[in-house]
Amino acid sequence: MQSQVSVTLAPGQEFRFDLEGAEPMANEAARRWLDEQFTTLDCEPLRASGKVLLADKVLTVAQAAGARLLADPAWSQTFARAASAALARPVIRVDVPGMAVTF
Repeated sequence: MQSQVSVTLAPGQEFRFDLEGAEPMANEAARRWLDEQFTTLDCEPLRASGKVLLADKVLTVAQAAGARLLADPAWSQTFARAASAALARPVIRVDVPGMAVTF
């Protein structure tokens, strides 16, 4: 089964991370890692209520990471594994300009 995370930062600027053969991350570890990155990267909640859904967290972390961190092989592989485990989906598309996460 295909397992991949892709992040589009701008038209023509897409990062793809193939997770075939990568060690799966436990759901709780993935949530913890995303929480840490959300805080470290000074992300802001997308909703006025302040509630942060997991998909929102993946989107805002990808946005805050930008091309610099997404181009870092170690960081991006961990991000892709965490996104896949936290959202429990094998194929995830993060569209930063469209502010959308699709499966």
